[in-house]
Amino acid sequence: MKYFILSLLSAVLLSISWPTYGIPFFIFFALVPLLMMEHDITKFSKIKRKGWAVFGLSYLAFVIWNIVTTGWLYGSKNPDGTHSLMAVVFPVVVNSLLYSLVFQLYHWYKKAQGTYWGLTFFVAIWMCFEKFHMSWELTWPWLNLGNVFSDYPKLIQWYDTLGATGGSFWILLINVYVFYTLRIWEAGRKRKSLIINTSIVALFIFLPILISLVKYNNFNEKPSGSVNVLLLQPELDPYTEKYAKDSLTILNDLLTLAEQNSKGQIDYYIGPETSLPGFGSISEKGFEQSLLLNTVKNFLTKHPKSVFATGISSHRFYSGSEEKPNSAYQVSDGSFVDSYNSAVQIIPNQKVEVYHKGKLVPGVEIFPYMNVLKPILGDAMLNLGGTVASLGIDEDRKVFTNPFNKGKLAPIICYESIYGEFTTEYVKKGANFLAIMTNDSWWGVTQGHEQLMSYAQLRAIETRREIARSANSGISAHINARGDVLADTLYGDKTALFAKVNLYEGMTFYTRAGDLLSRISIFVLGFLVFYTLIKQFQARKKSQ
Repeated sequence: MKYFILSLLSAVLLSISWPTYGIPFFIFFALVPLLMMEHDITKFSKIKRKGWAVFGLSYLAFVIWNIVTTGWLYGSKNPDGTHSLMAVVFPVVVNSLLYSLVFQLYHWYKKAQGTYWGLTFFVAIWMCFEKFHMSWELTWPWLNLGNVFSDYPKLIQWYDTLGATGGSFWILLINVYVFYTLRIWEAGRKRKSLIINTSIVALFIFLPILISLVKYNNFNEKPSGSVNVLLLQPELDPYTEKYAKDSLTILNDLLTLAEQNSKGQIDYYIGPETSLPGFGSISEKGFEQSLLLNTVKNFLTKHPKSVFATGISSHRFYSGSEEKPNSAYQVSDGSFVDSYNSAVQIIPNQKVEVYHKGKLVPGVEIFPYMNVLKPILGDAMLNLGGTVASLGIDEDRKVFTNPFNKGKLAPIICYESIYGEFTTEYVKKGANFLAIMTNDSWWGVTQGHEQLMSYAQLRAIETRREIARSANSGISAHINARGDVLADTLYGDKTALFAKVNLYEGMTFYTRAGDLLSRISIFVLGFLVFYTLIKQFQARKKSQ
């Protein structure tokens, strides 16, 4: 019962820490009950299968945490309008399993090498797991620990140096040191050591926060200019209107929204993810002949020196002689086609520029490890983007340059805004502000759209770029380079939001170095594993 309670305590502390409803300071102690549970079972319990006990109890904690924080995934629906149980069960089950495997590896290593080496291993392998979870095809870094402070930008201004992965490292170190402090107290009951260690814990927590507050209050980077942006929020229901309305009707509604809210010079009109064409997609080989895109160009002729950037669904057909990417699929007439979730920049008398989303949502926009999983899961893709085939991607980030002013827009599409180092690639390409085009309507009025909006604040701090965020049903927002939300819309409103966005040219240390602590952790993990193998080899050699 004691171990069960410790597992539940970790689950509760992890869950109540999370944005956008939680109090993040609980995260500094959230993993301590699990560490205590593992240590007590390993050292003192009479349980026969200790490894299975540790695994089961850690899985219980992680599955509760996943359900509470990401259970909103159940708000997504199948094409027939029914709620998709698989949409929440598969991510929760698999993600919880991955966290439990990480904890299990810590348990095995600590058992072999002792507590101190084991705790070092724990920090290193968790950091490596978070980095891995941002890179593979089942990527789901939604619960990376450093995200927990996204609603409190004043406290994490130092993310411009170490990023959200630095936040994860900070949280792990404090959890480990709190556990160490409790173990020292249990072993010796010495008040002096308790006071010293508690003071060190307090210093670890409050020194970065103090540094952050100083950075926040002294942020004085001068912008190179500014642009007037109108963020369009058409509030198009993704399950009914999006695929039922005529494409021209959808576009005309969007342009009417733009026209009604155009006051003075607008440098950028920014629409949300896949706002066009509704049902189907636009051929990229026919961009210049597209009725929809030329209608946008005609609109812009009435607004000189304005550009239109928006999300679209697009596709590209390949002739028999053309080289086809792996993502291309065969259609009924035998030809091959690649589908994309794209962002375009439209300017009269110029070719349409296009960027294809580079980070795809597993199970929605990409069938992860199709050759392995499809025989098991069948056609389990969710139709949340207009297609049930894996989409094509751009391997490199692109920046849309404005010919009329200094604006260089980073066309970040929805899910991409969760990834810190990925976002820095736009800035390295010259982007001086970030435009997030998203559609968070799939989950309804849940924590999903609020959490994704909140994570955008992390990207602003890491890159010191202002963000113009256009969301189909909200939340559309203007976020400054300190991560403050200067203006936003209500979810479910059909509206537009004007923002005077400052342009910044400098690069933060994080932009240049990326997830540095994650790479150091990979080196440390490799050293710990190699060191253990060498010791075991030497021990076997002596015993022979």
